[in-house]
Amino acid sequence: MIFGFGRRDDDDDDEDEEEFESVIFQGAVNGKNPDLTENSRLVQAGLVPAKDMVSEALSRRAEMIRLEPKGKAAVVTYFIDGVAYPASKMPAQRGLAMTQMLKLLAGLDIKQRSKPQKGGIKAEFDEKDFELRIDTQPLQGGAERLIVRAQDTSVSLEKPRDLGFSESLIEKIREVGSSKQGLLLAAGPPFSGVTTMAIALLRSVDPYLYSIYCVADLGGRELSHVRMFETKEGDNLETTLARARREDADVIMVDALSDKEQARVVLEECKNLSIVSEIPAKDAAEGIARLVQLVGDPKLVAEQVKVVISQKLIRVLCKKCRHAYRPNPKLLAKVGLPPETSVLYRPPKPGDDEDEEEVDFCETCGGTGYFGRTGLVEAIEVNDEIKQIILKGGEPNGIRSAARAAKMQTFQSDGIRLVAEGRTSLEELQRAFRSK
Repeated sequence: MIFGFGRRDDDDDDEDEEEFESVIFQGAVNGKNPDLTENSRLVQAGLVPAKDMVSEALSRRAEMIRLEPKGKAAVVTYFIDGVAYPASKMPAQRGLAMTQMLKLLAGLDIKQRSKPQKGGIKAEFDEKDFELRIDTQPLQGGAERLIVRAQDTSVSLEKPRDLGFSESLIEKIREVGSSKQGLLLAAGPPFSGVTTMAIALLRSVDPYLYSIYCVADLGGRELSHVRMFETKEGDNLETTLARARREDADVIMVDALSDKEQARVVLEECKNLSIVSEIPAKDAAEGIARLVQLVGDPKLVAEQVKVVISQKLIRVLCKKCRHAYRPNPKLLAKVGLPPETSVLYRPPKPGDDEDEEEVDFCETCGGTGYFGRTGLVEAIEVNDEIKQIILKGGEPNGIRSAARAAKMQTFQSDGIRLVAEGRTSLEELQRAFRSK
């Protein structure tokens, strides 16, 4: 068994329970630190189990925790390098207390259960500083789903190179962003890193040549060389953007495009400055199509959208235990790798060493063969052909075909690049594309 997560209520034998260091909560990212004495009953019921859950998750390298009610129980799942592992099961009441406790520590409203909330907690674990991003989603019957995403603050995930953007893509984004006009859009489903992609778009612009502003809610995160522009009481998005423009903003980041009025305001303002935003969609082509549907004005979308990026997160091979092998020439031709490719890599498996029947357990990656993740990035630049497709309604398959014909960067081409560099395996690419 690679990962033996959590404890269940029916586990009577504690002798085999793995010990781990306890996380230290250090305050809300938004500065709204609660008076725990005023919530003593909640603290008594929820603090210790919440600390245990987060501590165990961090000890297992989990980047995300999901806690959700399932009937009379609450179920915890850990996500390690994007793969879900069952963690623990508990009475629903305890799960509720843990959810409310983490909301309280993140400076959120524990009385509000009918609307989504997001925030963050500063934390320390194993002598490392973390930011725990807290998201709650309302469910039927007043219940909530809790998502905790852990970010090691020593690991930067702001700049495009941090996310694995190719040099050619970085140059393209920089070229588009420096025009001081148009929309740069990140597309992706919730919890796929889409906000981080949007930040990478913003950080692709040279801050020494252009004034970069942000009016988006980043959950307390601060970006170097980016001015966090505050909305005045009574201002709407249109007046806020106009005020930022009067203060010489060249590029500005706004919240995810979620309704018609907001999207239309953003596209109209794109005539005067470059705007970076995000939209929920499975990929870049669908992001363009959804924006057309949201705004209801294909011409405005075709004129103002400059580039749309999307990503799939894939696992990176563990450098300690990855296995090198000589690829078959037919395989190279099939997947599109150069015929001169002499070596590829994959996770170890029995038979790699003739003298050993079993693979030695790797303590670094926990025996998975992978350690960490990176992004496969696709980018669609709105050229004349794609503009014509948008004007006709923005059919996603048509946009994808036009992008491939123009040799724009696709998930497949970026994946092959990472395989050739030895960062991931062909098996991982196959898994990633099957799961989407």
